[in-house]
Amino acid sequence: MKQPFDIDPVSAASASDPLKTEGASFGKLADLAARAAEETSRLTNLEPILRIPVTVQVLLGSATMPVADLMKLGRGAVIPLDHRVGEPVEVVVNGRIVARGAVVVVEDENSRFGVSLTEIVGGAAGDPDA
Repeated sequence: MKQPFDIDPVSAASASDPLKTEGASFGKLADLAARAAEETSRLTNLEPILRIPVTVQVLLGSATMPVADLMKLGRGAVIPLDHRVGEPVEVVVNGRIVARGAVVVVEDENSRFGVSLTEIVGGAAGDPDA
């Protein structure tokens, strides 16, 4: 049984040789620095991808109607949509729903709408289409 002041030979060896412990720490630090440099390089390589334009659409709703009713539409006609006032709208990027939000009036210009995001839609982990 160890007494309170007994010295562990392994700790004593490292305490008596500070270069061994510094070398171990330096090795870990070098590994971290190498990983950080690799990650920075990988992120830098993403720059061209981050500039690719994508199409963002906000779906206010949809409606289904026969062609005959469609042909009767004229100026001032109202098409009722399946979404109700206050329900979240869907934000679609390149054909995929990525978020939901509420329609707002943009403060800078009262003549424009915007979307305040309320939910980010994530795909399932194993879903290849996500």
